[in-house]
Amino acid sequence: MVTATLETKSVQKVSLILVAITSFLIPFMGSSLSIALPLIQNDLLVDILILGWIPTAFVLANAALVLPFGRLADMYGRRKIFTYGIIIYTLASLLAVFSNSGMILVLLSFMQGLGSAMIFATAVALLISIFPKKKRGEVLGIYVTAVYLGLFLGPLLGGFLAQNLGWRSIFFANVPIGLFALTLIWTWFKGEWKISDGEKFDISGTIIYILSLSSLMYGITTLNGFLGKILFILGLIGISIFLVVEKRSLSPIIPLSIFKNRMTSFSGAALLLITVATSAMWTLMSLYLQDLRGLDPLTTSIILVVQPLAVALLSPIVGWIADKGDNRVLNIMGTVICMVGLLLLASLVENSSLILVVMGLGLVGIGMGLFSAPTNRNFLESLSSKFYGVGSATLSTMVYIGQAVSLGVLLFILTSFMGNVQLLPENYSIFMDGLRVSFLIFAVSSAIGAVVTLMIRGKMKFEINPKKN
Repeated sequence: MVTATLETKSVQKVSLILVAITSFLIPFMGSSLSIALPLIQNDLLVDILILGWIPTAFVLANAALVLPFGRLADMYGRRKIFTYGIIIYTLASLLAVFSNSGMILVLLSFMQGLGSAMIFATAVALLISIFPKKKRGEVLGIYVTAVYLGLFLGPLLGGFLAQNLGWRSIFFANVPIGLFALTLIWTWFKGEWKISDGEKFDISGTIIYILSLSSLMYGITTLNGFLGKILFILGLIGISIFLVVEKRSLSPIIPLSIFKNRMTSFSGAALLLITVATSAMWTLMSLYLQDLRGLDPLTTSIILVVQPLAVALLSPIVGWIADKGDNRVLNIMGTVICMVGLLLLASLVENSSLILVVMGLGLVGIGMGLFSAPTNRNFLESLSSKFYGVGSATLSTMVYIGQAVSLGVLLFILTSFMGNVQLLPENYSIFMDGLRVSFLIFAVSSAIGAVVTLMIRGKMKFEINPKKN
């Protein structure tokens, strides 16, 4: 086992570069794919439901698997799980280049999500394990910046690639970056980071969790149909059973006791709500700008990058400020500004000024920049080192569940208004009704996130006796 206190500055720097690269890579793919969805729809002739499932499958795999992988990383090694994740993600990206149907692309998107779950289950835990406490806010700010640089450059490079080389080139772009990350791992990291070595893995709880969450997420995306309603209900029942099983387990995949701390539970809840509020925005705005407004992929990407650029510029500064003292004011301001931006986007019509679009996206970006790094820091600082892996995975779980719910809400609303059809000029007005309802719901989610953030009091670190659950 390698301990954080023994790490050299060179290993710290390389670990930060490595985590930044992988944290850049995955949002780069997601944001690029949003730009390419209209091209994929035309090339593979897929309906709006299958089209929506291409990004949803990725998010679903992350949501269902990141928590079990976080527990496995604590037990068998964070470096090991992190490495396997990069290998799987890179291989799935390469295979996706040769996809010839929408369903195959959905399957490979799920494989990418599996690899991504392994990466994000361990990325933040690796940083927390290696860097001293006094540097964690700054480091997490850089981590958030890397994520949003991926979101920023994804539409620009993705739009350029899609417009000039086709949508398949976006998937191929992941391959050399993934190989470079693997080279860094194999060159610099010889040790391992694991805290829960020798403990048992909760197989029954993991199976219940994966099946229940998958059922719940799939049910959300197909809630218009009878099967979707049944799966949604079964998912809720399964999650309830999972919580009972975890409470009784001697080695749970997530120790529920950590949520007795208000800082932990409320920070996680706020992150979930803000993620629900902002995740589907890219898919929705990409369809609006390209299909309704007739913009090309590159122009669309230039407009969409306003949001992640604002986050990328703010996060290092906000992370540094978060290390200096109480940061709840930043969190609350962030949620409120997000809400205002979403309400502005809800006011769009078919011929709205693009300045209004940029203003809405910019406000959401500023809000996320103020919110993200302090919230991640608050959550992890409330845990003991024993739970950094599962804490990192829990943060990622909140994000991916939020993304799945956000995309599920979007698919539910669009299919409710439009049915399962392609987006064509004759149903543009109906699409706009769905867009406005979606952004209003997302604004409400952001407002609730502000209330939850306001309710956080104190900064207690919650230590758990290892002999207890």
